[in-house]
Order: sequence, then C-alpha cells, then structure tokens
Amino acid sequence: MSAIAYLNFDGIAEQVIEFYSEALKANEVKKVKFKDFPQDPDYPLPDNELKMIMESLIEFAGGKIMMSDILPSMKMVTGELVKGNNVLISLVIDDKQKLKEYFTNLSVGGKVLMPLSNTPWSSCFGMLVDKFGVTWKFNSDADIFLDKVISNKK
Repeated sequence: MSAIAYLNFDGIAEQVIEFYSEALKANEVKKVKFKDFPQDPDYPLPDNELKMIMESLIEFAGGKIMMSDILPSMKMVTGELVKGNNVLISLVIDDKQKLKEYFTNLSVGGKVLMPLSNTPWSSCFGMLVDKFGVTWKFNSDADIFLDKVISNKK
C-alpha cells in the first residue's frame, strides 16, 4: 500500500499535468477525460466539462501524484475549490542533483518560500509554491533526521 498526493483543480488539470510531467521528468503519465466515458443521456455534461480531467497519474523517480478537475456542475456537491496551505507535496530524494533539478523546474512561474539550503534537519531542504498554487517541500535526507531524533528519544 502507498499514500499518494491527490490534487484537485478548477479546470486546469491538463496544464498542471503537462507542467509537472516535464518538470519532474515523468516516466509515465496516464489521464482520462470525462468524454472518455459514455454519458448519461438524461444528464449530459456540457462540452467544456467533457474536456476536463476525470483522473490522472504521473509517475516519476519512484513517486506518484494523482489529480483531476472538479466539474462546475458538481460544485453544489463538492463545494468550491479553495487553494490553501493544508495540502503540500513533499519530495524526499537522496540524489541532491535531482532534487535541485526538480526544485528549479517547479519554481518556474511560482514563488520560492525557502531556497534549497543546509538546515539542522536536512543537508538540502527548500520550499516553494508553484504557479498553480501548490506548495512543495524538498528534502534530501528526511529519513536520517527522523531516525536520529527518534533514536535519541529512547
């Protein structure tokens, strides 16, 4: 079993998929649009919603991210999409060169909150908000820090 970050967007998931696929050098991208399924003739989706992403998966360097669009017609059920800081994606990669590459790629059009640097908890840590409003944390050796703190508590 694995936990995967899942992101919802307001009609821009396809743009996000393209950007993340390139920035993270994805080795596999899967996406399904609402038009790929037979429509209920009693409740057909409008053309703009048929073009939206129903489900997608990006695989890169052993990681996965899933995302979709929230249909305008479903907002009465799901509520409005609200960008916030309650969800972020954390990339923990020992390869600092790859970590720096992802950081640089994902920062394009976004805002660097904390440049990659040596910290007490990581030899290479940084944070940014990408151009889609998603917050990313980068950490080269989170497991080493966690293990060290836990073993010192015993």
